[in-house]
Amino acid sequence: MARVVEICPTILAATPDQYKAFVMAYQSFAKRIQVDIVDGQFAPSFTVPETGVWWPEGWKVDVHMMVAKPSEHMEILEQLKPNMVIFHAESGEDLLPHFDRLKEKGIKCGVAMVKSTYPGDIKETIEAADHVLIFAGDLGKQGGVADMLQLEKVEIIKKINMTAEIGWDGGANMKNIRAIAHAGVDVINVGATLATADDPAAMYEEMVKETDRRGVVLG
Repeated sequence: MARVVEICPTILAATPDQYKAFVMAYQSFAKRIQVDIVDGQFAPSFTVPETGVWWPEGWKVDVHMMVAKPSEHMEILEQLKPNMVIFHAESGEDLLPHFDRLKEKGIKCGVAMVKSTYPGDIKETIEAADHVLIFAGDLGKQGGVADMLQLEKVEIIKKINMTAEIGWDGGANMKNIRAIAHAGVDVINVGATLATADDPAAMYEEMVKETDRRGVVLG
């Protein structure tokens, strides 16, 4: 059976109205969503905080926390009960106690790493994670250029935790999404390509078809 790669629209919203617009734009077709939360400290921008996010019933939602102090956000995240919470390895806090606390509530746990972080340096955290997010863009921004060399991390992650789901975030578009999928990524988060599309649903379907294509990936 062919491996299935999930395309996951991301929501990076600075205001409640912008957040609502994203939800309405993606509601008809999205099966899984990543909501990005930025605190203005870990990354140089702000989004709607976790206290202001919501989603339609039936959505599978991952919350990507680009925050300096995960411990300050745990209570609300537990109340939201998303599919998964992803914290950054670079936050400065030990993520393992947070993972234990969330897993007790039935919430999956992920660890994200920026471009400069080597997977072997966070081995223990990767071993405990359900999901490892390769962050190949710019923190708190959409529309960046994907650093395709980050795909070299896929095999390193698999050697540390062969059962962890591997995600990609940053610069995915129609020109590179098949290469990302073929490299062994399980979940490809897509921001600007969908956010700026005239027809996000049609673009989403085209991206799904592209990841399903077999054969040689051409440049």
